[in-house]
Amino acid sequence: MRTLGVAVLCTALTGCVTTETVQFRASNPNQQALIRDGQPALVSKQKTSLVLVRPASRQLQAGGRPVFVVNINNLSKAPVEFRMSQIEVNQIVGENEFAMTVVTYEMLAQEEKNRQVAAAILTGLAAGANAYGASRAGYGSYTTPGGRTGTFYSPTAAAIAQNNAAVQNEVMISNTIETGQRNMAQLEQTVIKDNTLMPGEWYGGALHLSPPTNPPSGNQKSYKIIISVGADRHVIDVAQASAGS
Repeated sequence: MRTLGVAVLCTALTGCVTTETVQFRASNPNQQALIRDGQPALVSKQKTSLVLVRPASRQLQAGGRPVFVVNINNLSKAPVEFRMSQIEVNQIVGENEFAMTVVTYEMLAQEEKNRQVAAAILTGLAAGANAYGASRAGYGSYTTPGGRTGTFYSPTAAAIAQNNAAVQNEVMISNTIETGQRNMAQLEQTVIKDNTLMPGEWYGGALHLSPPTNPPSGNQKSYKIIISVGADRHVIDVAQASAGS
């Protein structure tokens, strides 16, 4: 019965997580929608640049930030500039367009720093509680056969408990620091940033966007990602909908 209950609970929790997928539509003759490693992708070619876009994962969490992998190739014989500030993203609802936020590396790094501060506070509270509990470990009480009661203190038991607590606290603090450093390094390595592309150079990374809002009718969310590379302007049409639709 216990195993069955756990299975039912896991199924219920899994059912609460709604996933979505994205599709691309080629909006002009210079674009081609295709499949890359089982995932939808789109290639957009302009005079001096080529852009390849695909989702960073096979499924997106509904209500979460969509993340795309963007690869850019400089086709010209001169350096071209790519700037995050020139990326535009607009959600289309009926005949209206609403701006979506491009979540830059600097914004993601600040979020991670804030998370690290919160994690450090929680780790400090846990370490303090651990140390306090260890400081009380040497105290105990006794009752004699005659009914007398009293307390005692064992320096050996206290020393052992405090040493164990110190080791545990050191591990907790070390893990907190290492997790923060690892997350910052991952952001640095994966998130797309401003870049000057030399002739023939490829450059790319993860593009994070604010979640699109749910449309009044239906479940498909439509938006355009406009990526400027030098004088070229690549308009990527995206349709995001429930995975089962």
